[in-house]
Amino acid sequence: MISARLRRDETILFLTRVVRMFGYGFLSVILVLYLAETGLGETRIGLLLTLTLVGDTLLSLWLTTRADRFGRRRTLVIGALLMTIAGVLFATTRDFTLLLLAATVGVISPSGNEVGPFLPIEQSALAQTVPNDRRTHLFAWYNLAGSFGTAVGALAAGVLTRILAANGYETITSYRIVILGYATIGILLATLFTLLTPAVETRVVAHDRGRASTLGLNRSRSVVARLSALFALDAFAGGFVIQSLVAYWFHVRFGADPGLLGALFFAANILAGVSALCAARVAHRIGLVNTMVFTHLPSNVLLVLVPLMPNLGLAIALLLARFAISQMDVPTRQSYVMAVVDPEERSAAAGITGVARTVGASIAPVIAGPMLASAALASLPFFVAGGLKIIYDLVLWRSFRALPPRQ
Repeated sequence: MISARLRRDETILFLTRVVRMFGYGFLSVILVLYLAETGLGETRIGLLLTLTLVGDTLLSLWLTTRADRFGRRRTLVIGALLMTIAGVLFATTRDFTLLLLAATVGVISPSGNEVGPFLPIEQSALAQTVPNDRRTHLFAWYNLAGSFGTAVGALAAGVLTRILAANGYETITSYRIVILGYATIGILLATLFTLLTPAVETRVVAHDRGRASTLGLNRSRSVVARLSALFALDAFAGGFVIQSLVAYWFHVRFGADPGLLGALFFAANILAGVSALCAARVAHRIGLVNTMVFTHLPSNVLLVLVPLMPNLGLAIALLLARFAISQMDVPTRQSYVMAVVDPEERSAAAGITGVARTVGASIAPVIAGPMLASAALASLPFFVAGGLKIIYDLVLWRSFRALPPRQ
């Protein structure tokens, strides 16, 4: 009976991952284009994206460090409803103050990547359903499911805006329809989360909870703090090239329209998902940390080369080549965090390291926005992101290559 519940919960969590990432990909292709269409300048757009991620950081930290006590299902439902609230506000107002409010208290993904409390809680629930030696493999499939969802969402946004334009809809109206679709996805997610069984809830007993610190950590505090600092650096670098900003850069630099951008990020995310699936086999041979570092380094070199390409075709080719290997560190990173902390601290550890990444990512867009506004500096975010990510890889390998997972 318990095994059947776990299989049901795994299926639901994989489905919610696909649906949620579809929504994130659906939104990210047109988000910056929509904000620019409403009359916001690049500097204000960068500020808005930063506050979006800052708000998500605070929200995620508060929810994930309390999820095991409050209830994982309840927390997931709350996160889904906040997606809906944010989507409705973004679609129905041009007032910058209201947009800031929606960005701060809602759940919006300008990057096409995970935001909100979902990932840490789902990871913790999934980690308790499989043996340790299958965890990386499960996370690889979980990330493949997410990449597939993001890819289809990006493609769907591009196709939908083209269809609407062909039928006489104004550009800004077609963008609003996409954002309202994102809000609807939040309602669907909330419904799916209510179908989870009690088996997804924490197995931590009361005295273990009492022993943990305020943030839900005890013995794992030191290693989580070190990992969080490094993950924040990596995410700060990645914040310069989030999907929305890259889409805008391709639009300004080469005149790429939303339809082409949707197809581009469809292909990119499919490649990312397949590369994440390959990560489990590579990690089995060379270890989690080596896989994280030695697949990430060459992808960052490719990232630096993208803006140096003289035409759209070559720039797309390098970006796709980067996506083909850039996400191999994701399931291995997630599995490593689960492996180096005590089981009763997994939700908190995943939440804190996830929040650290969001903090890092939240700072970069407000810096990247003014760069994109200047023709001379528009390509600088690629160089900053690639250089900082290479530093992250080298420091991570030096710091953690001797700390094996607790299998």
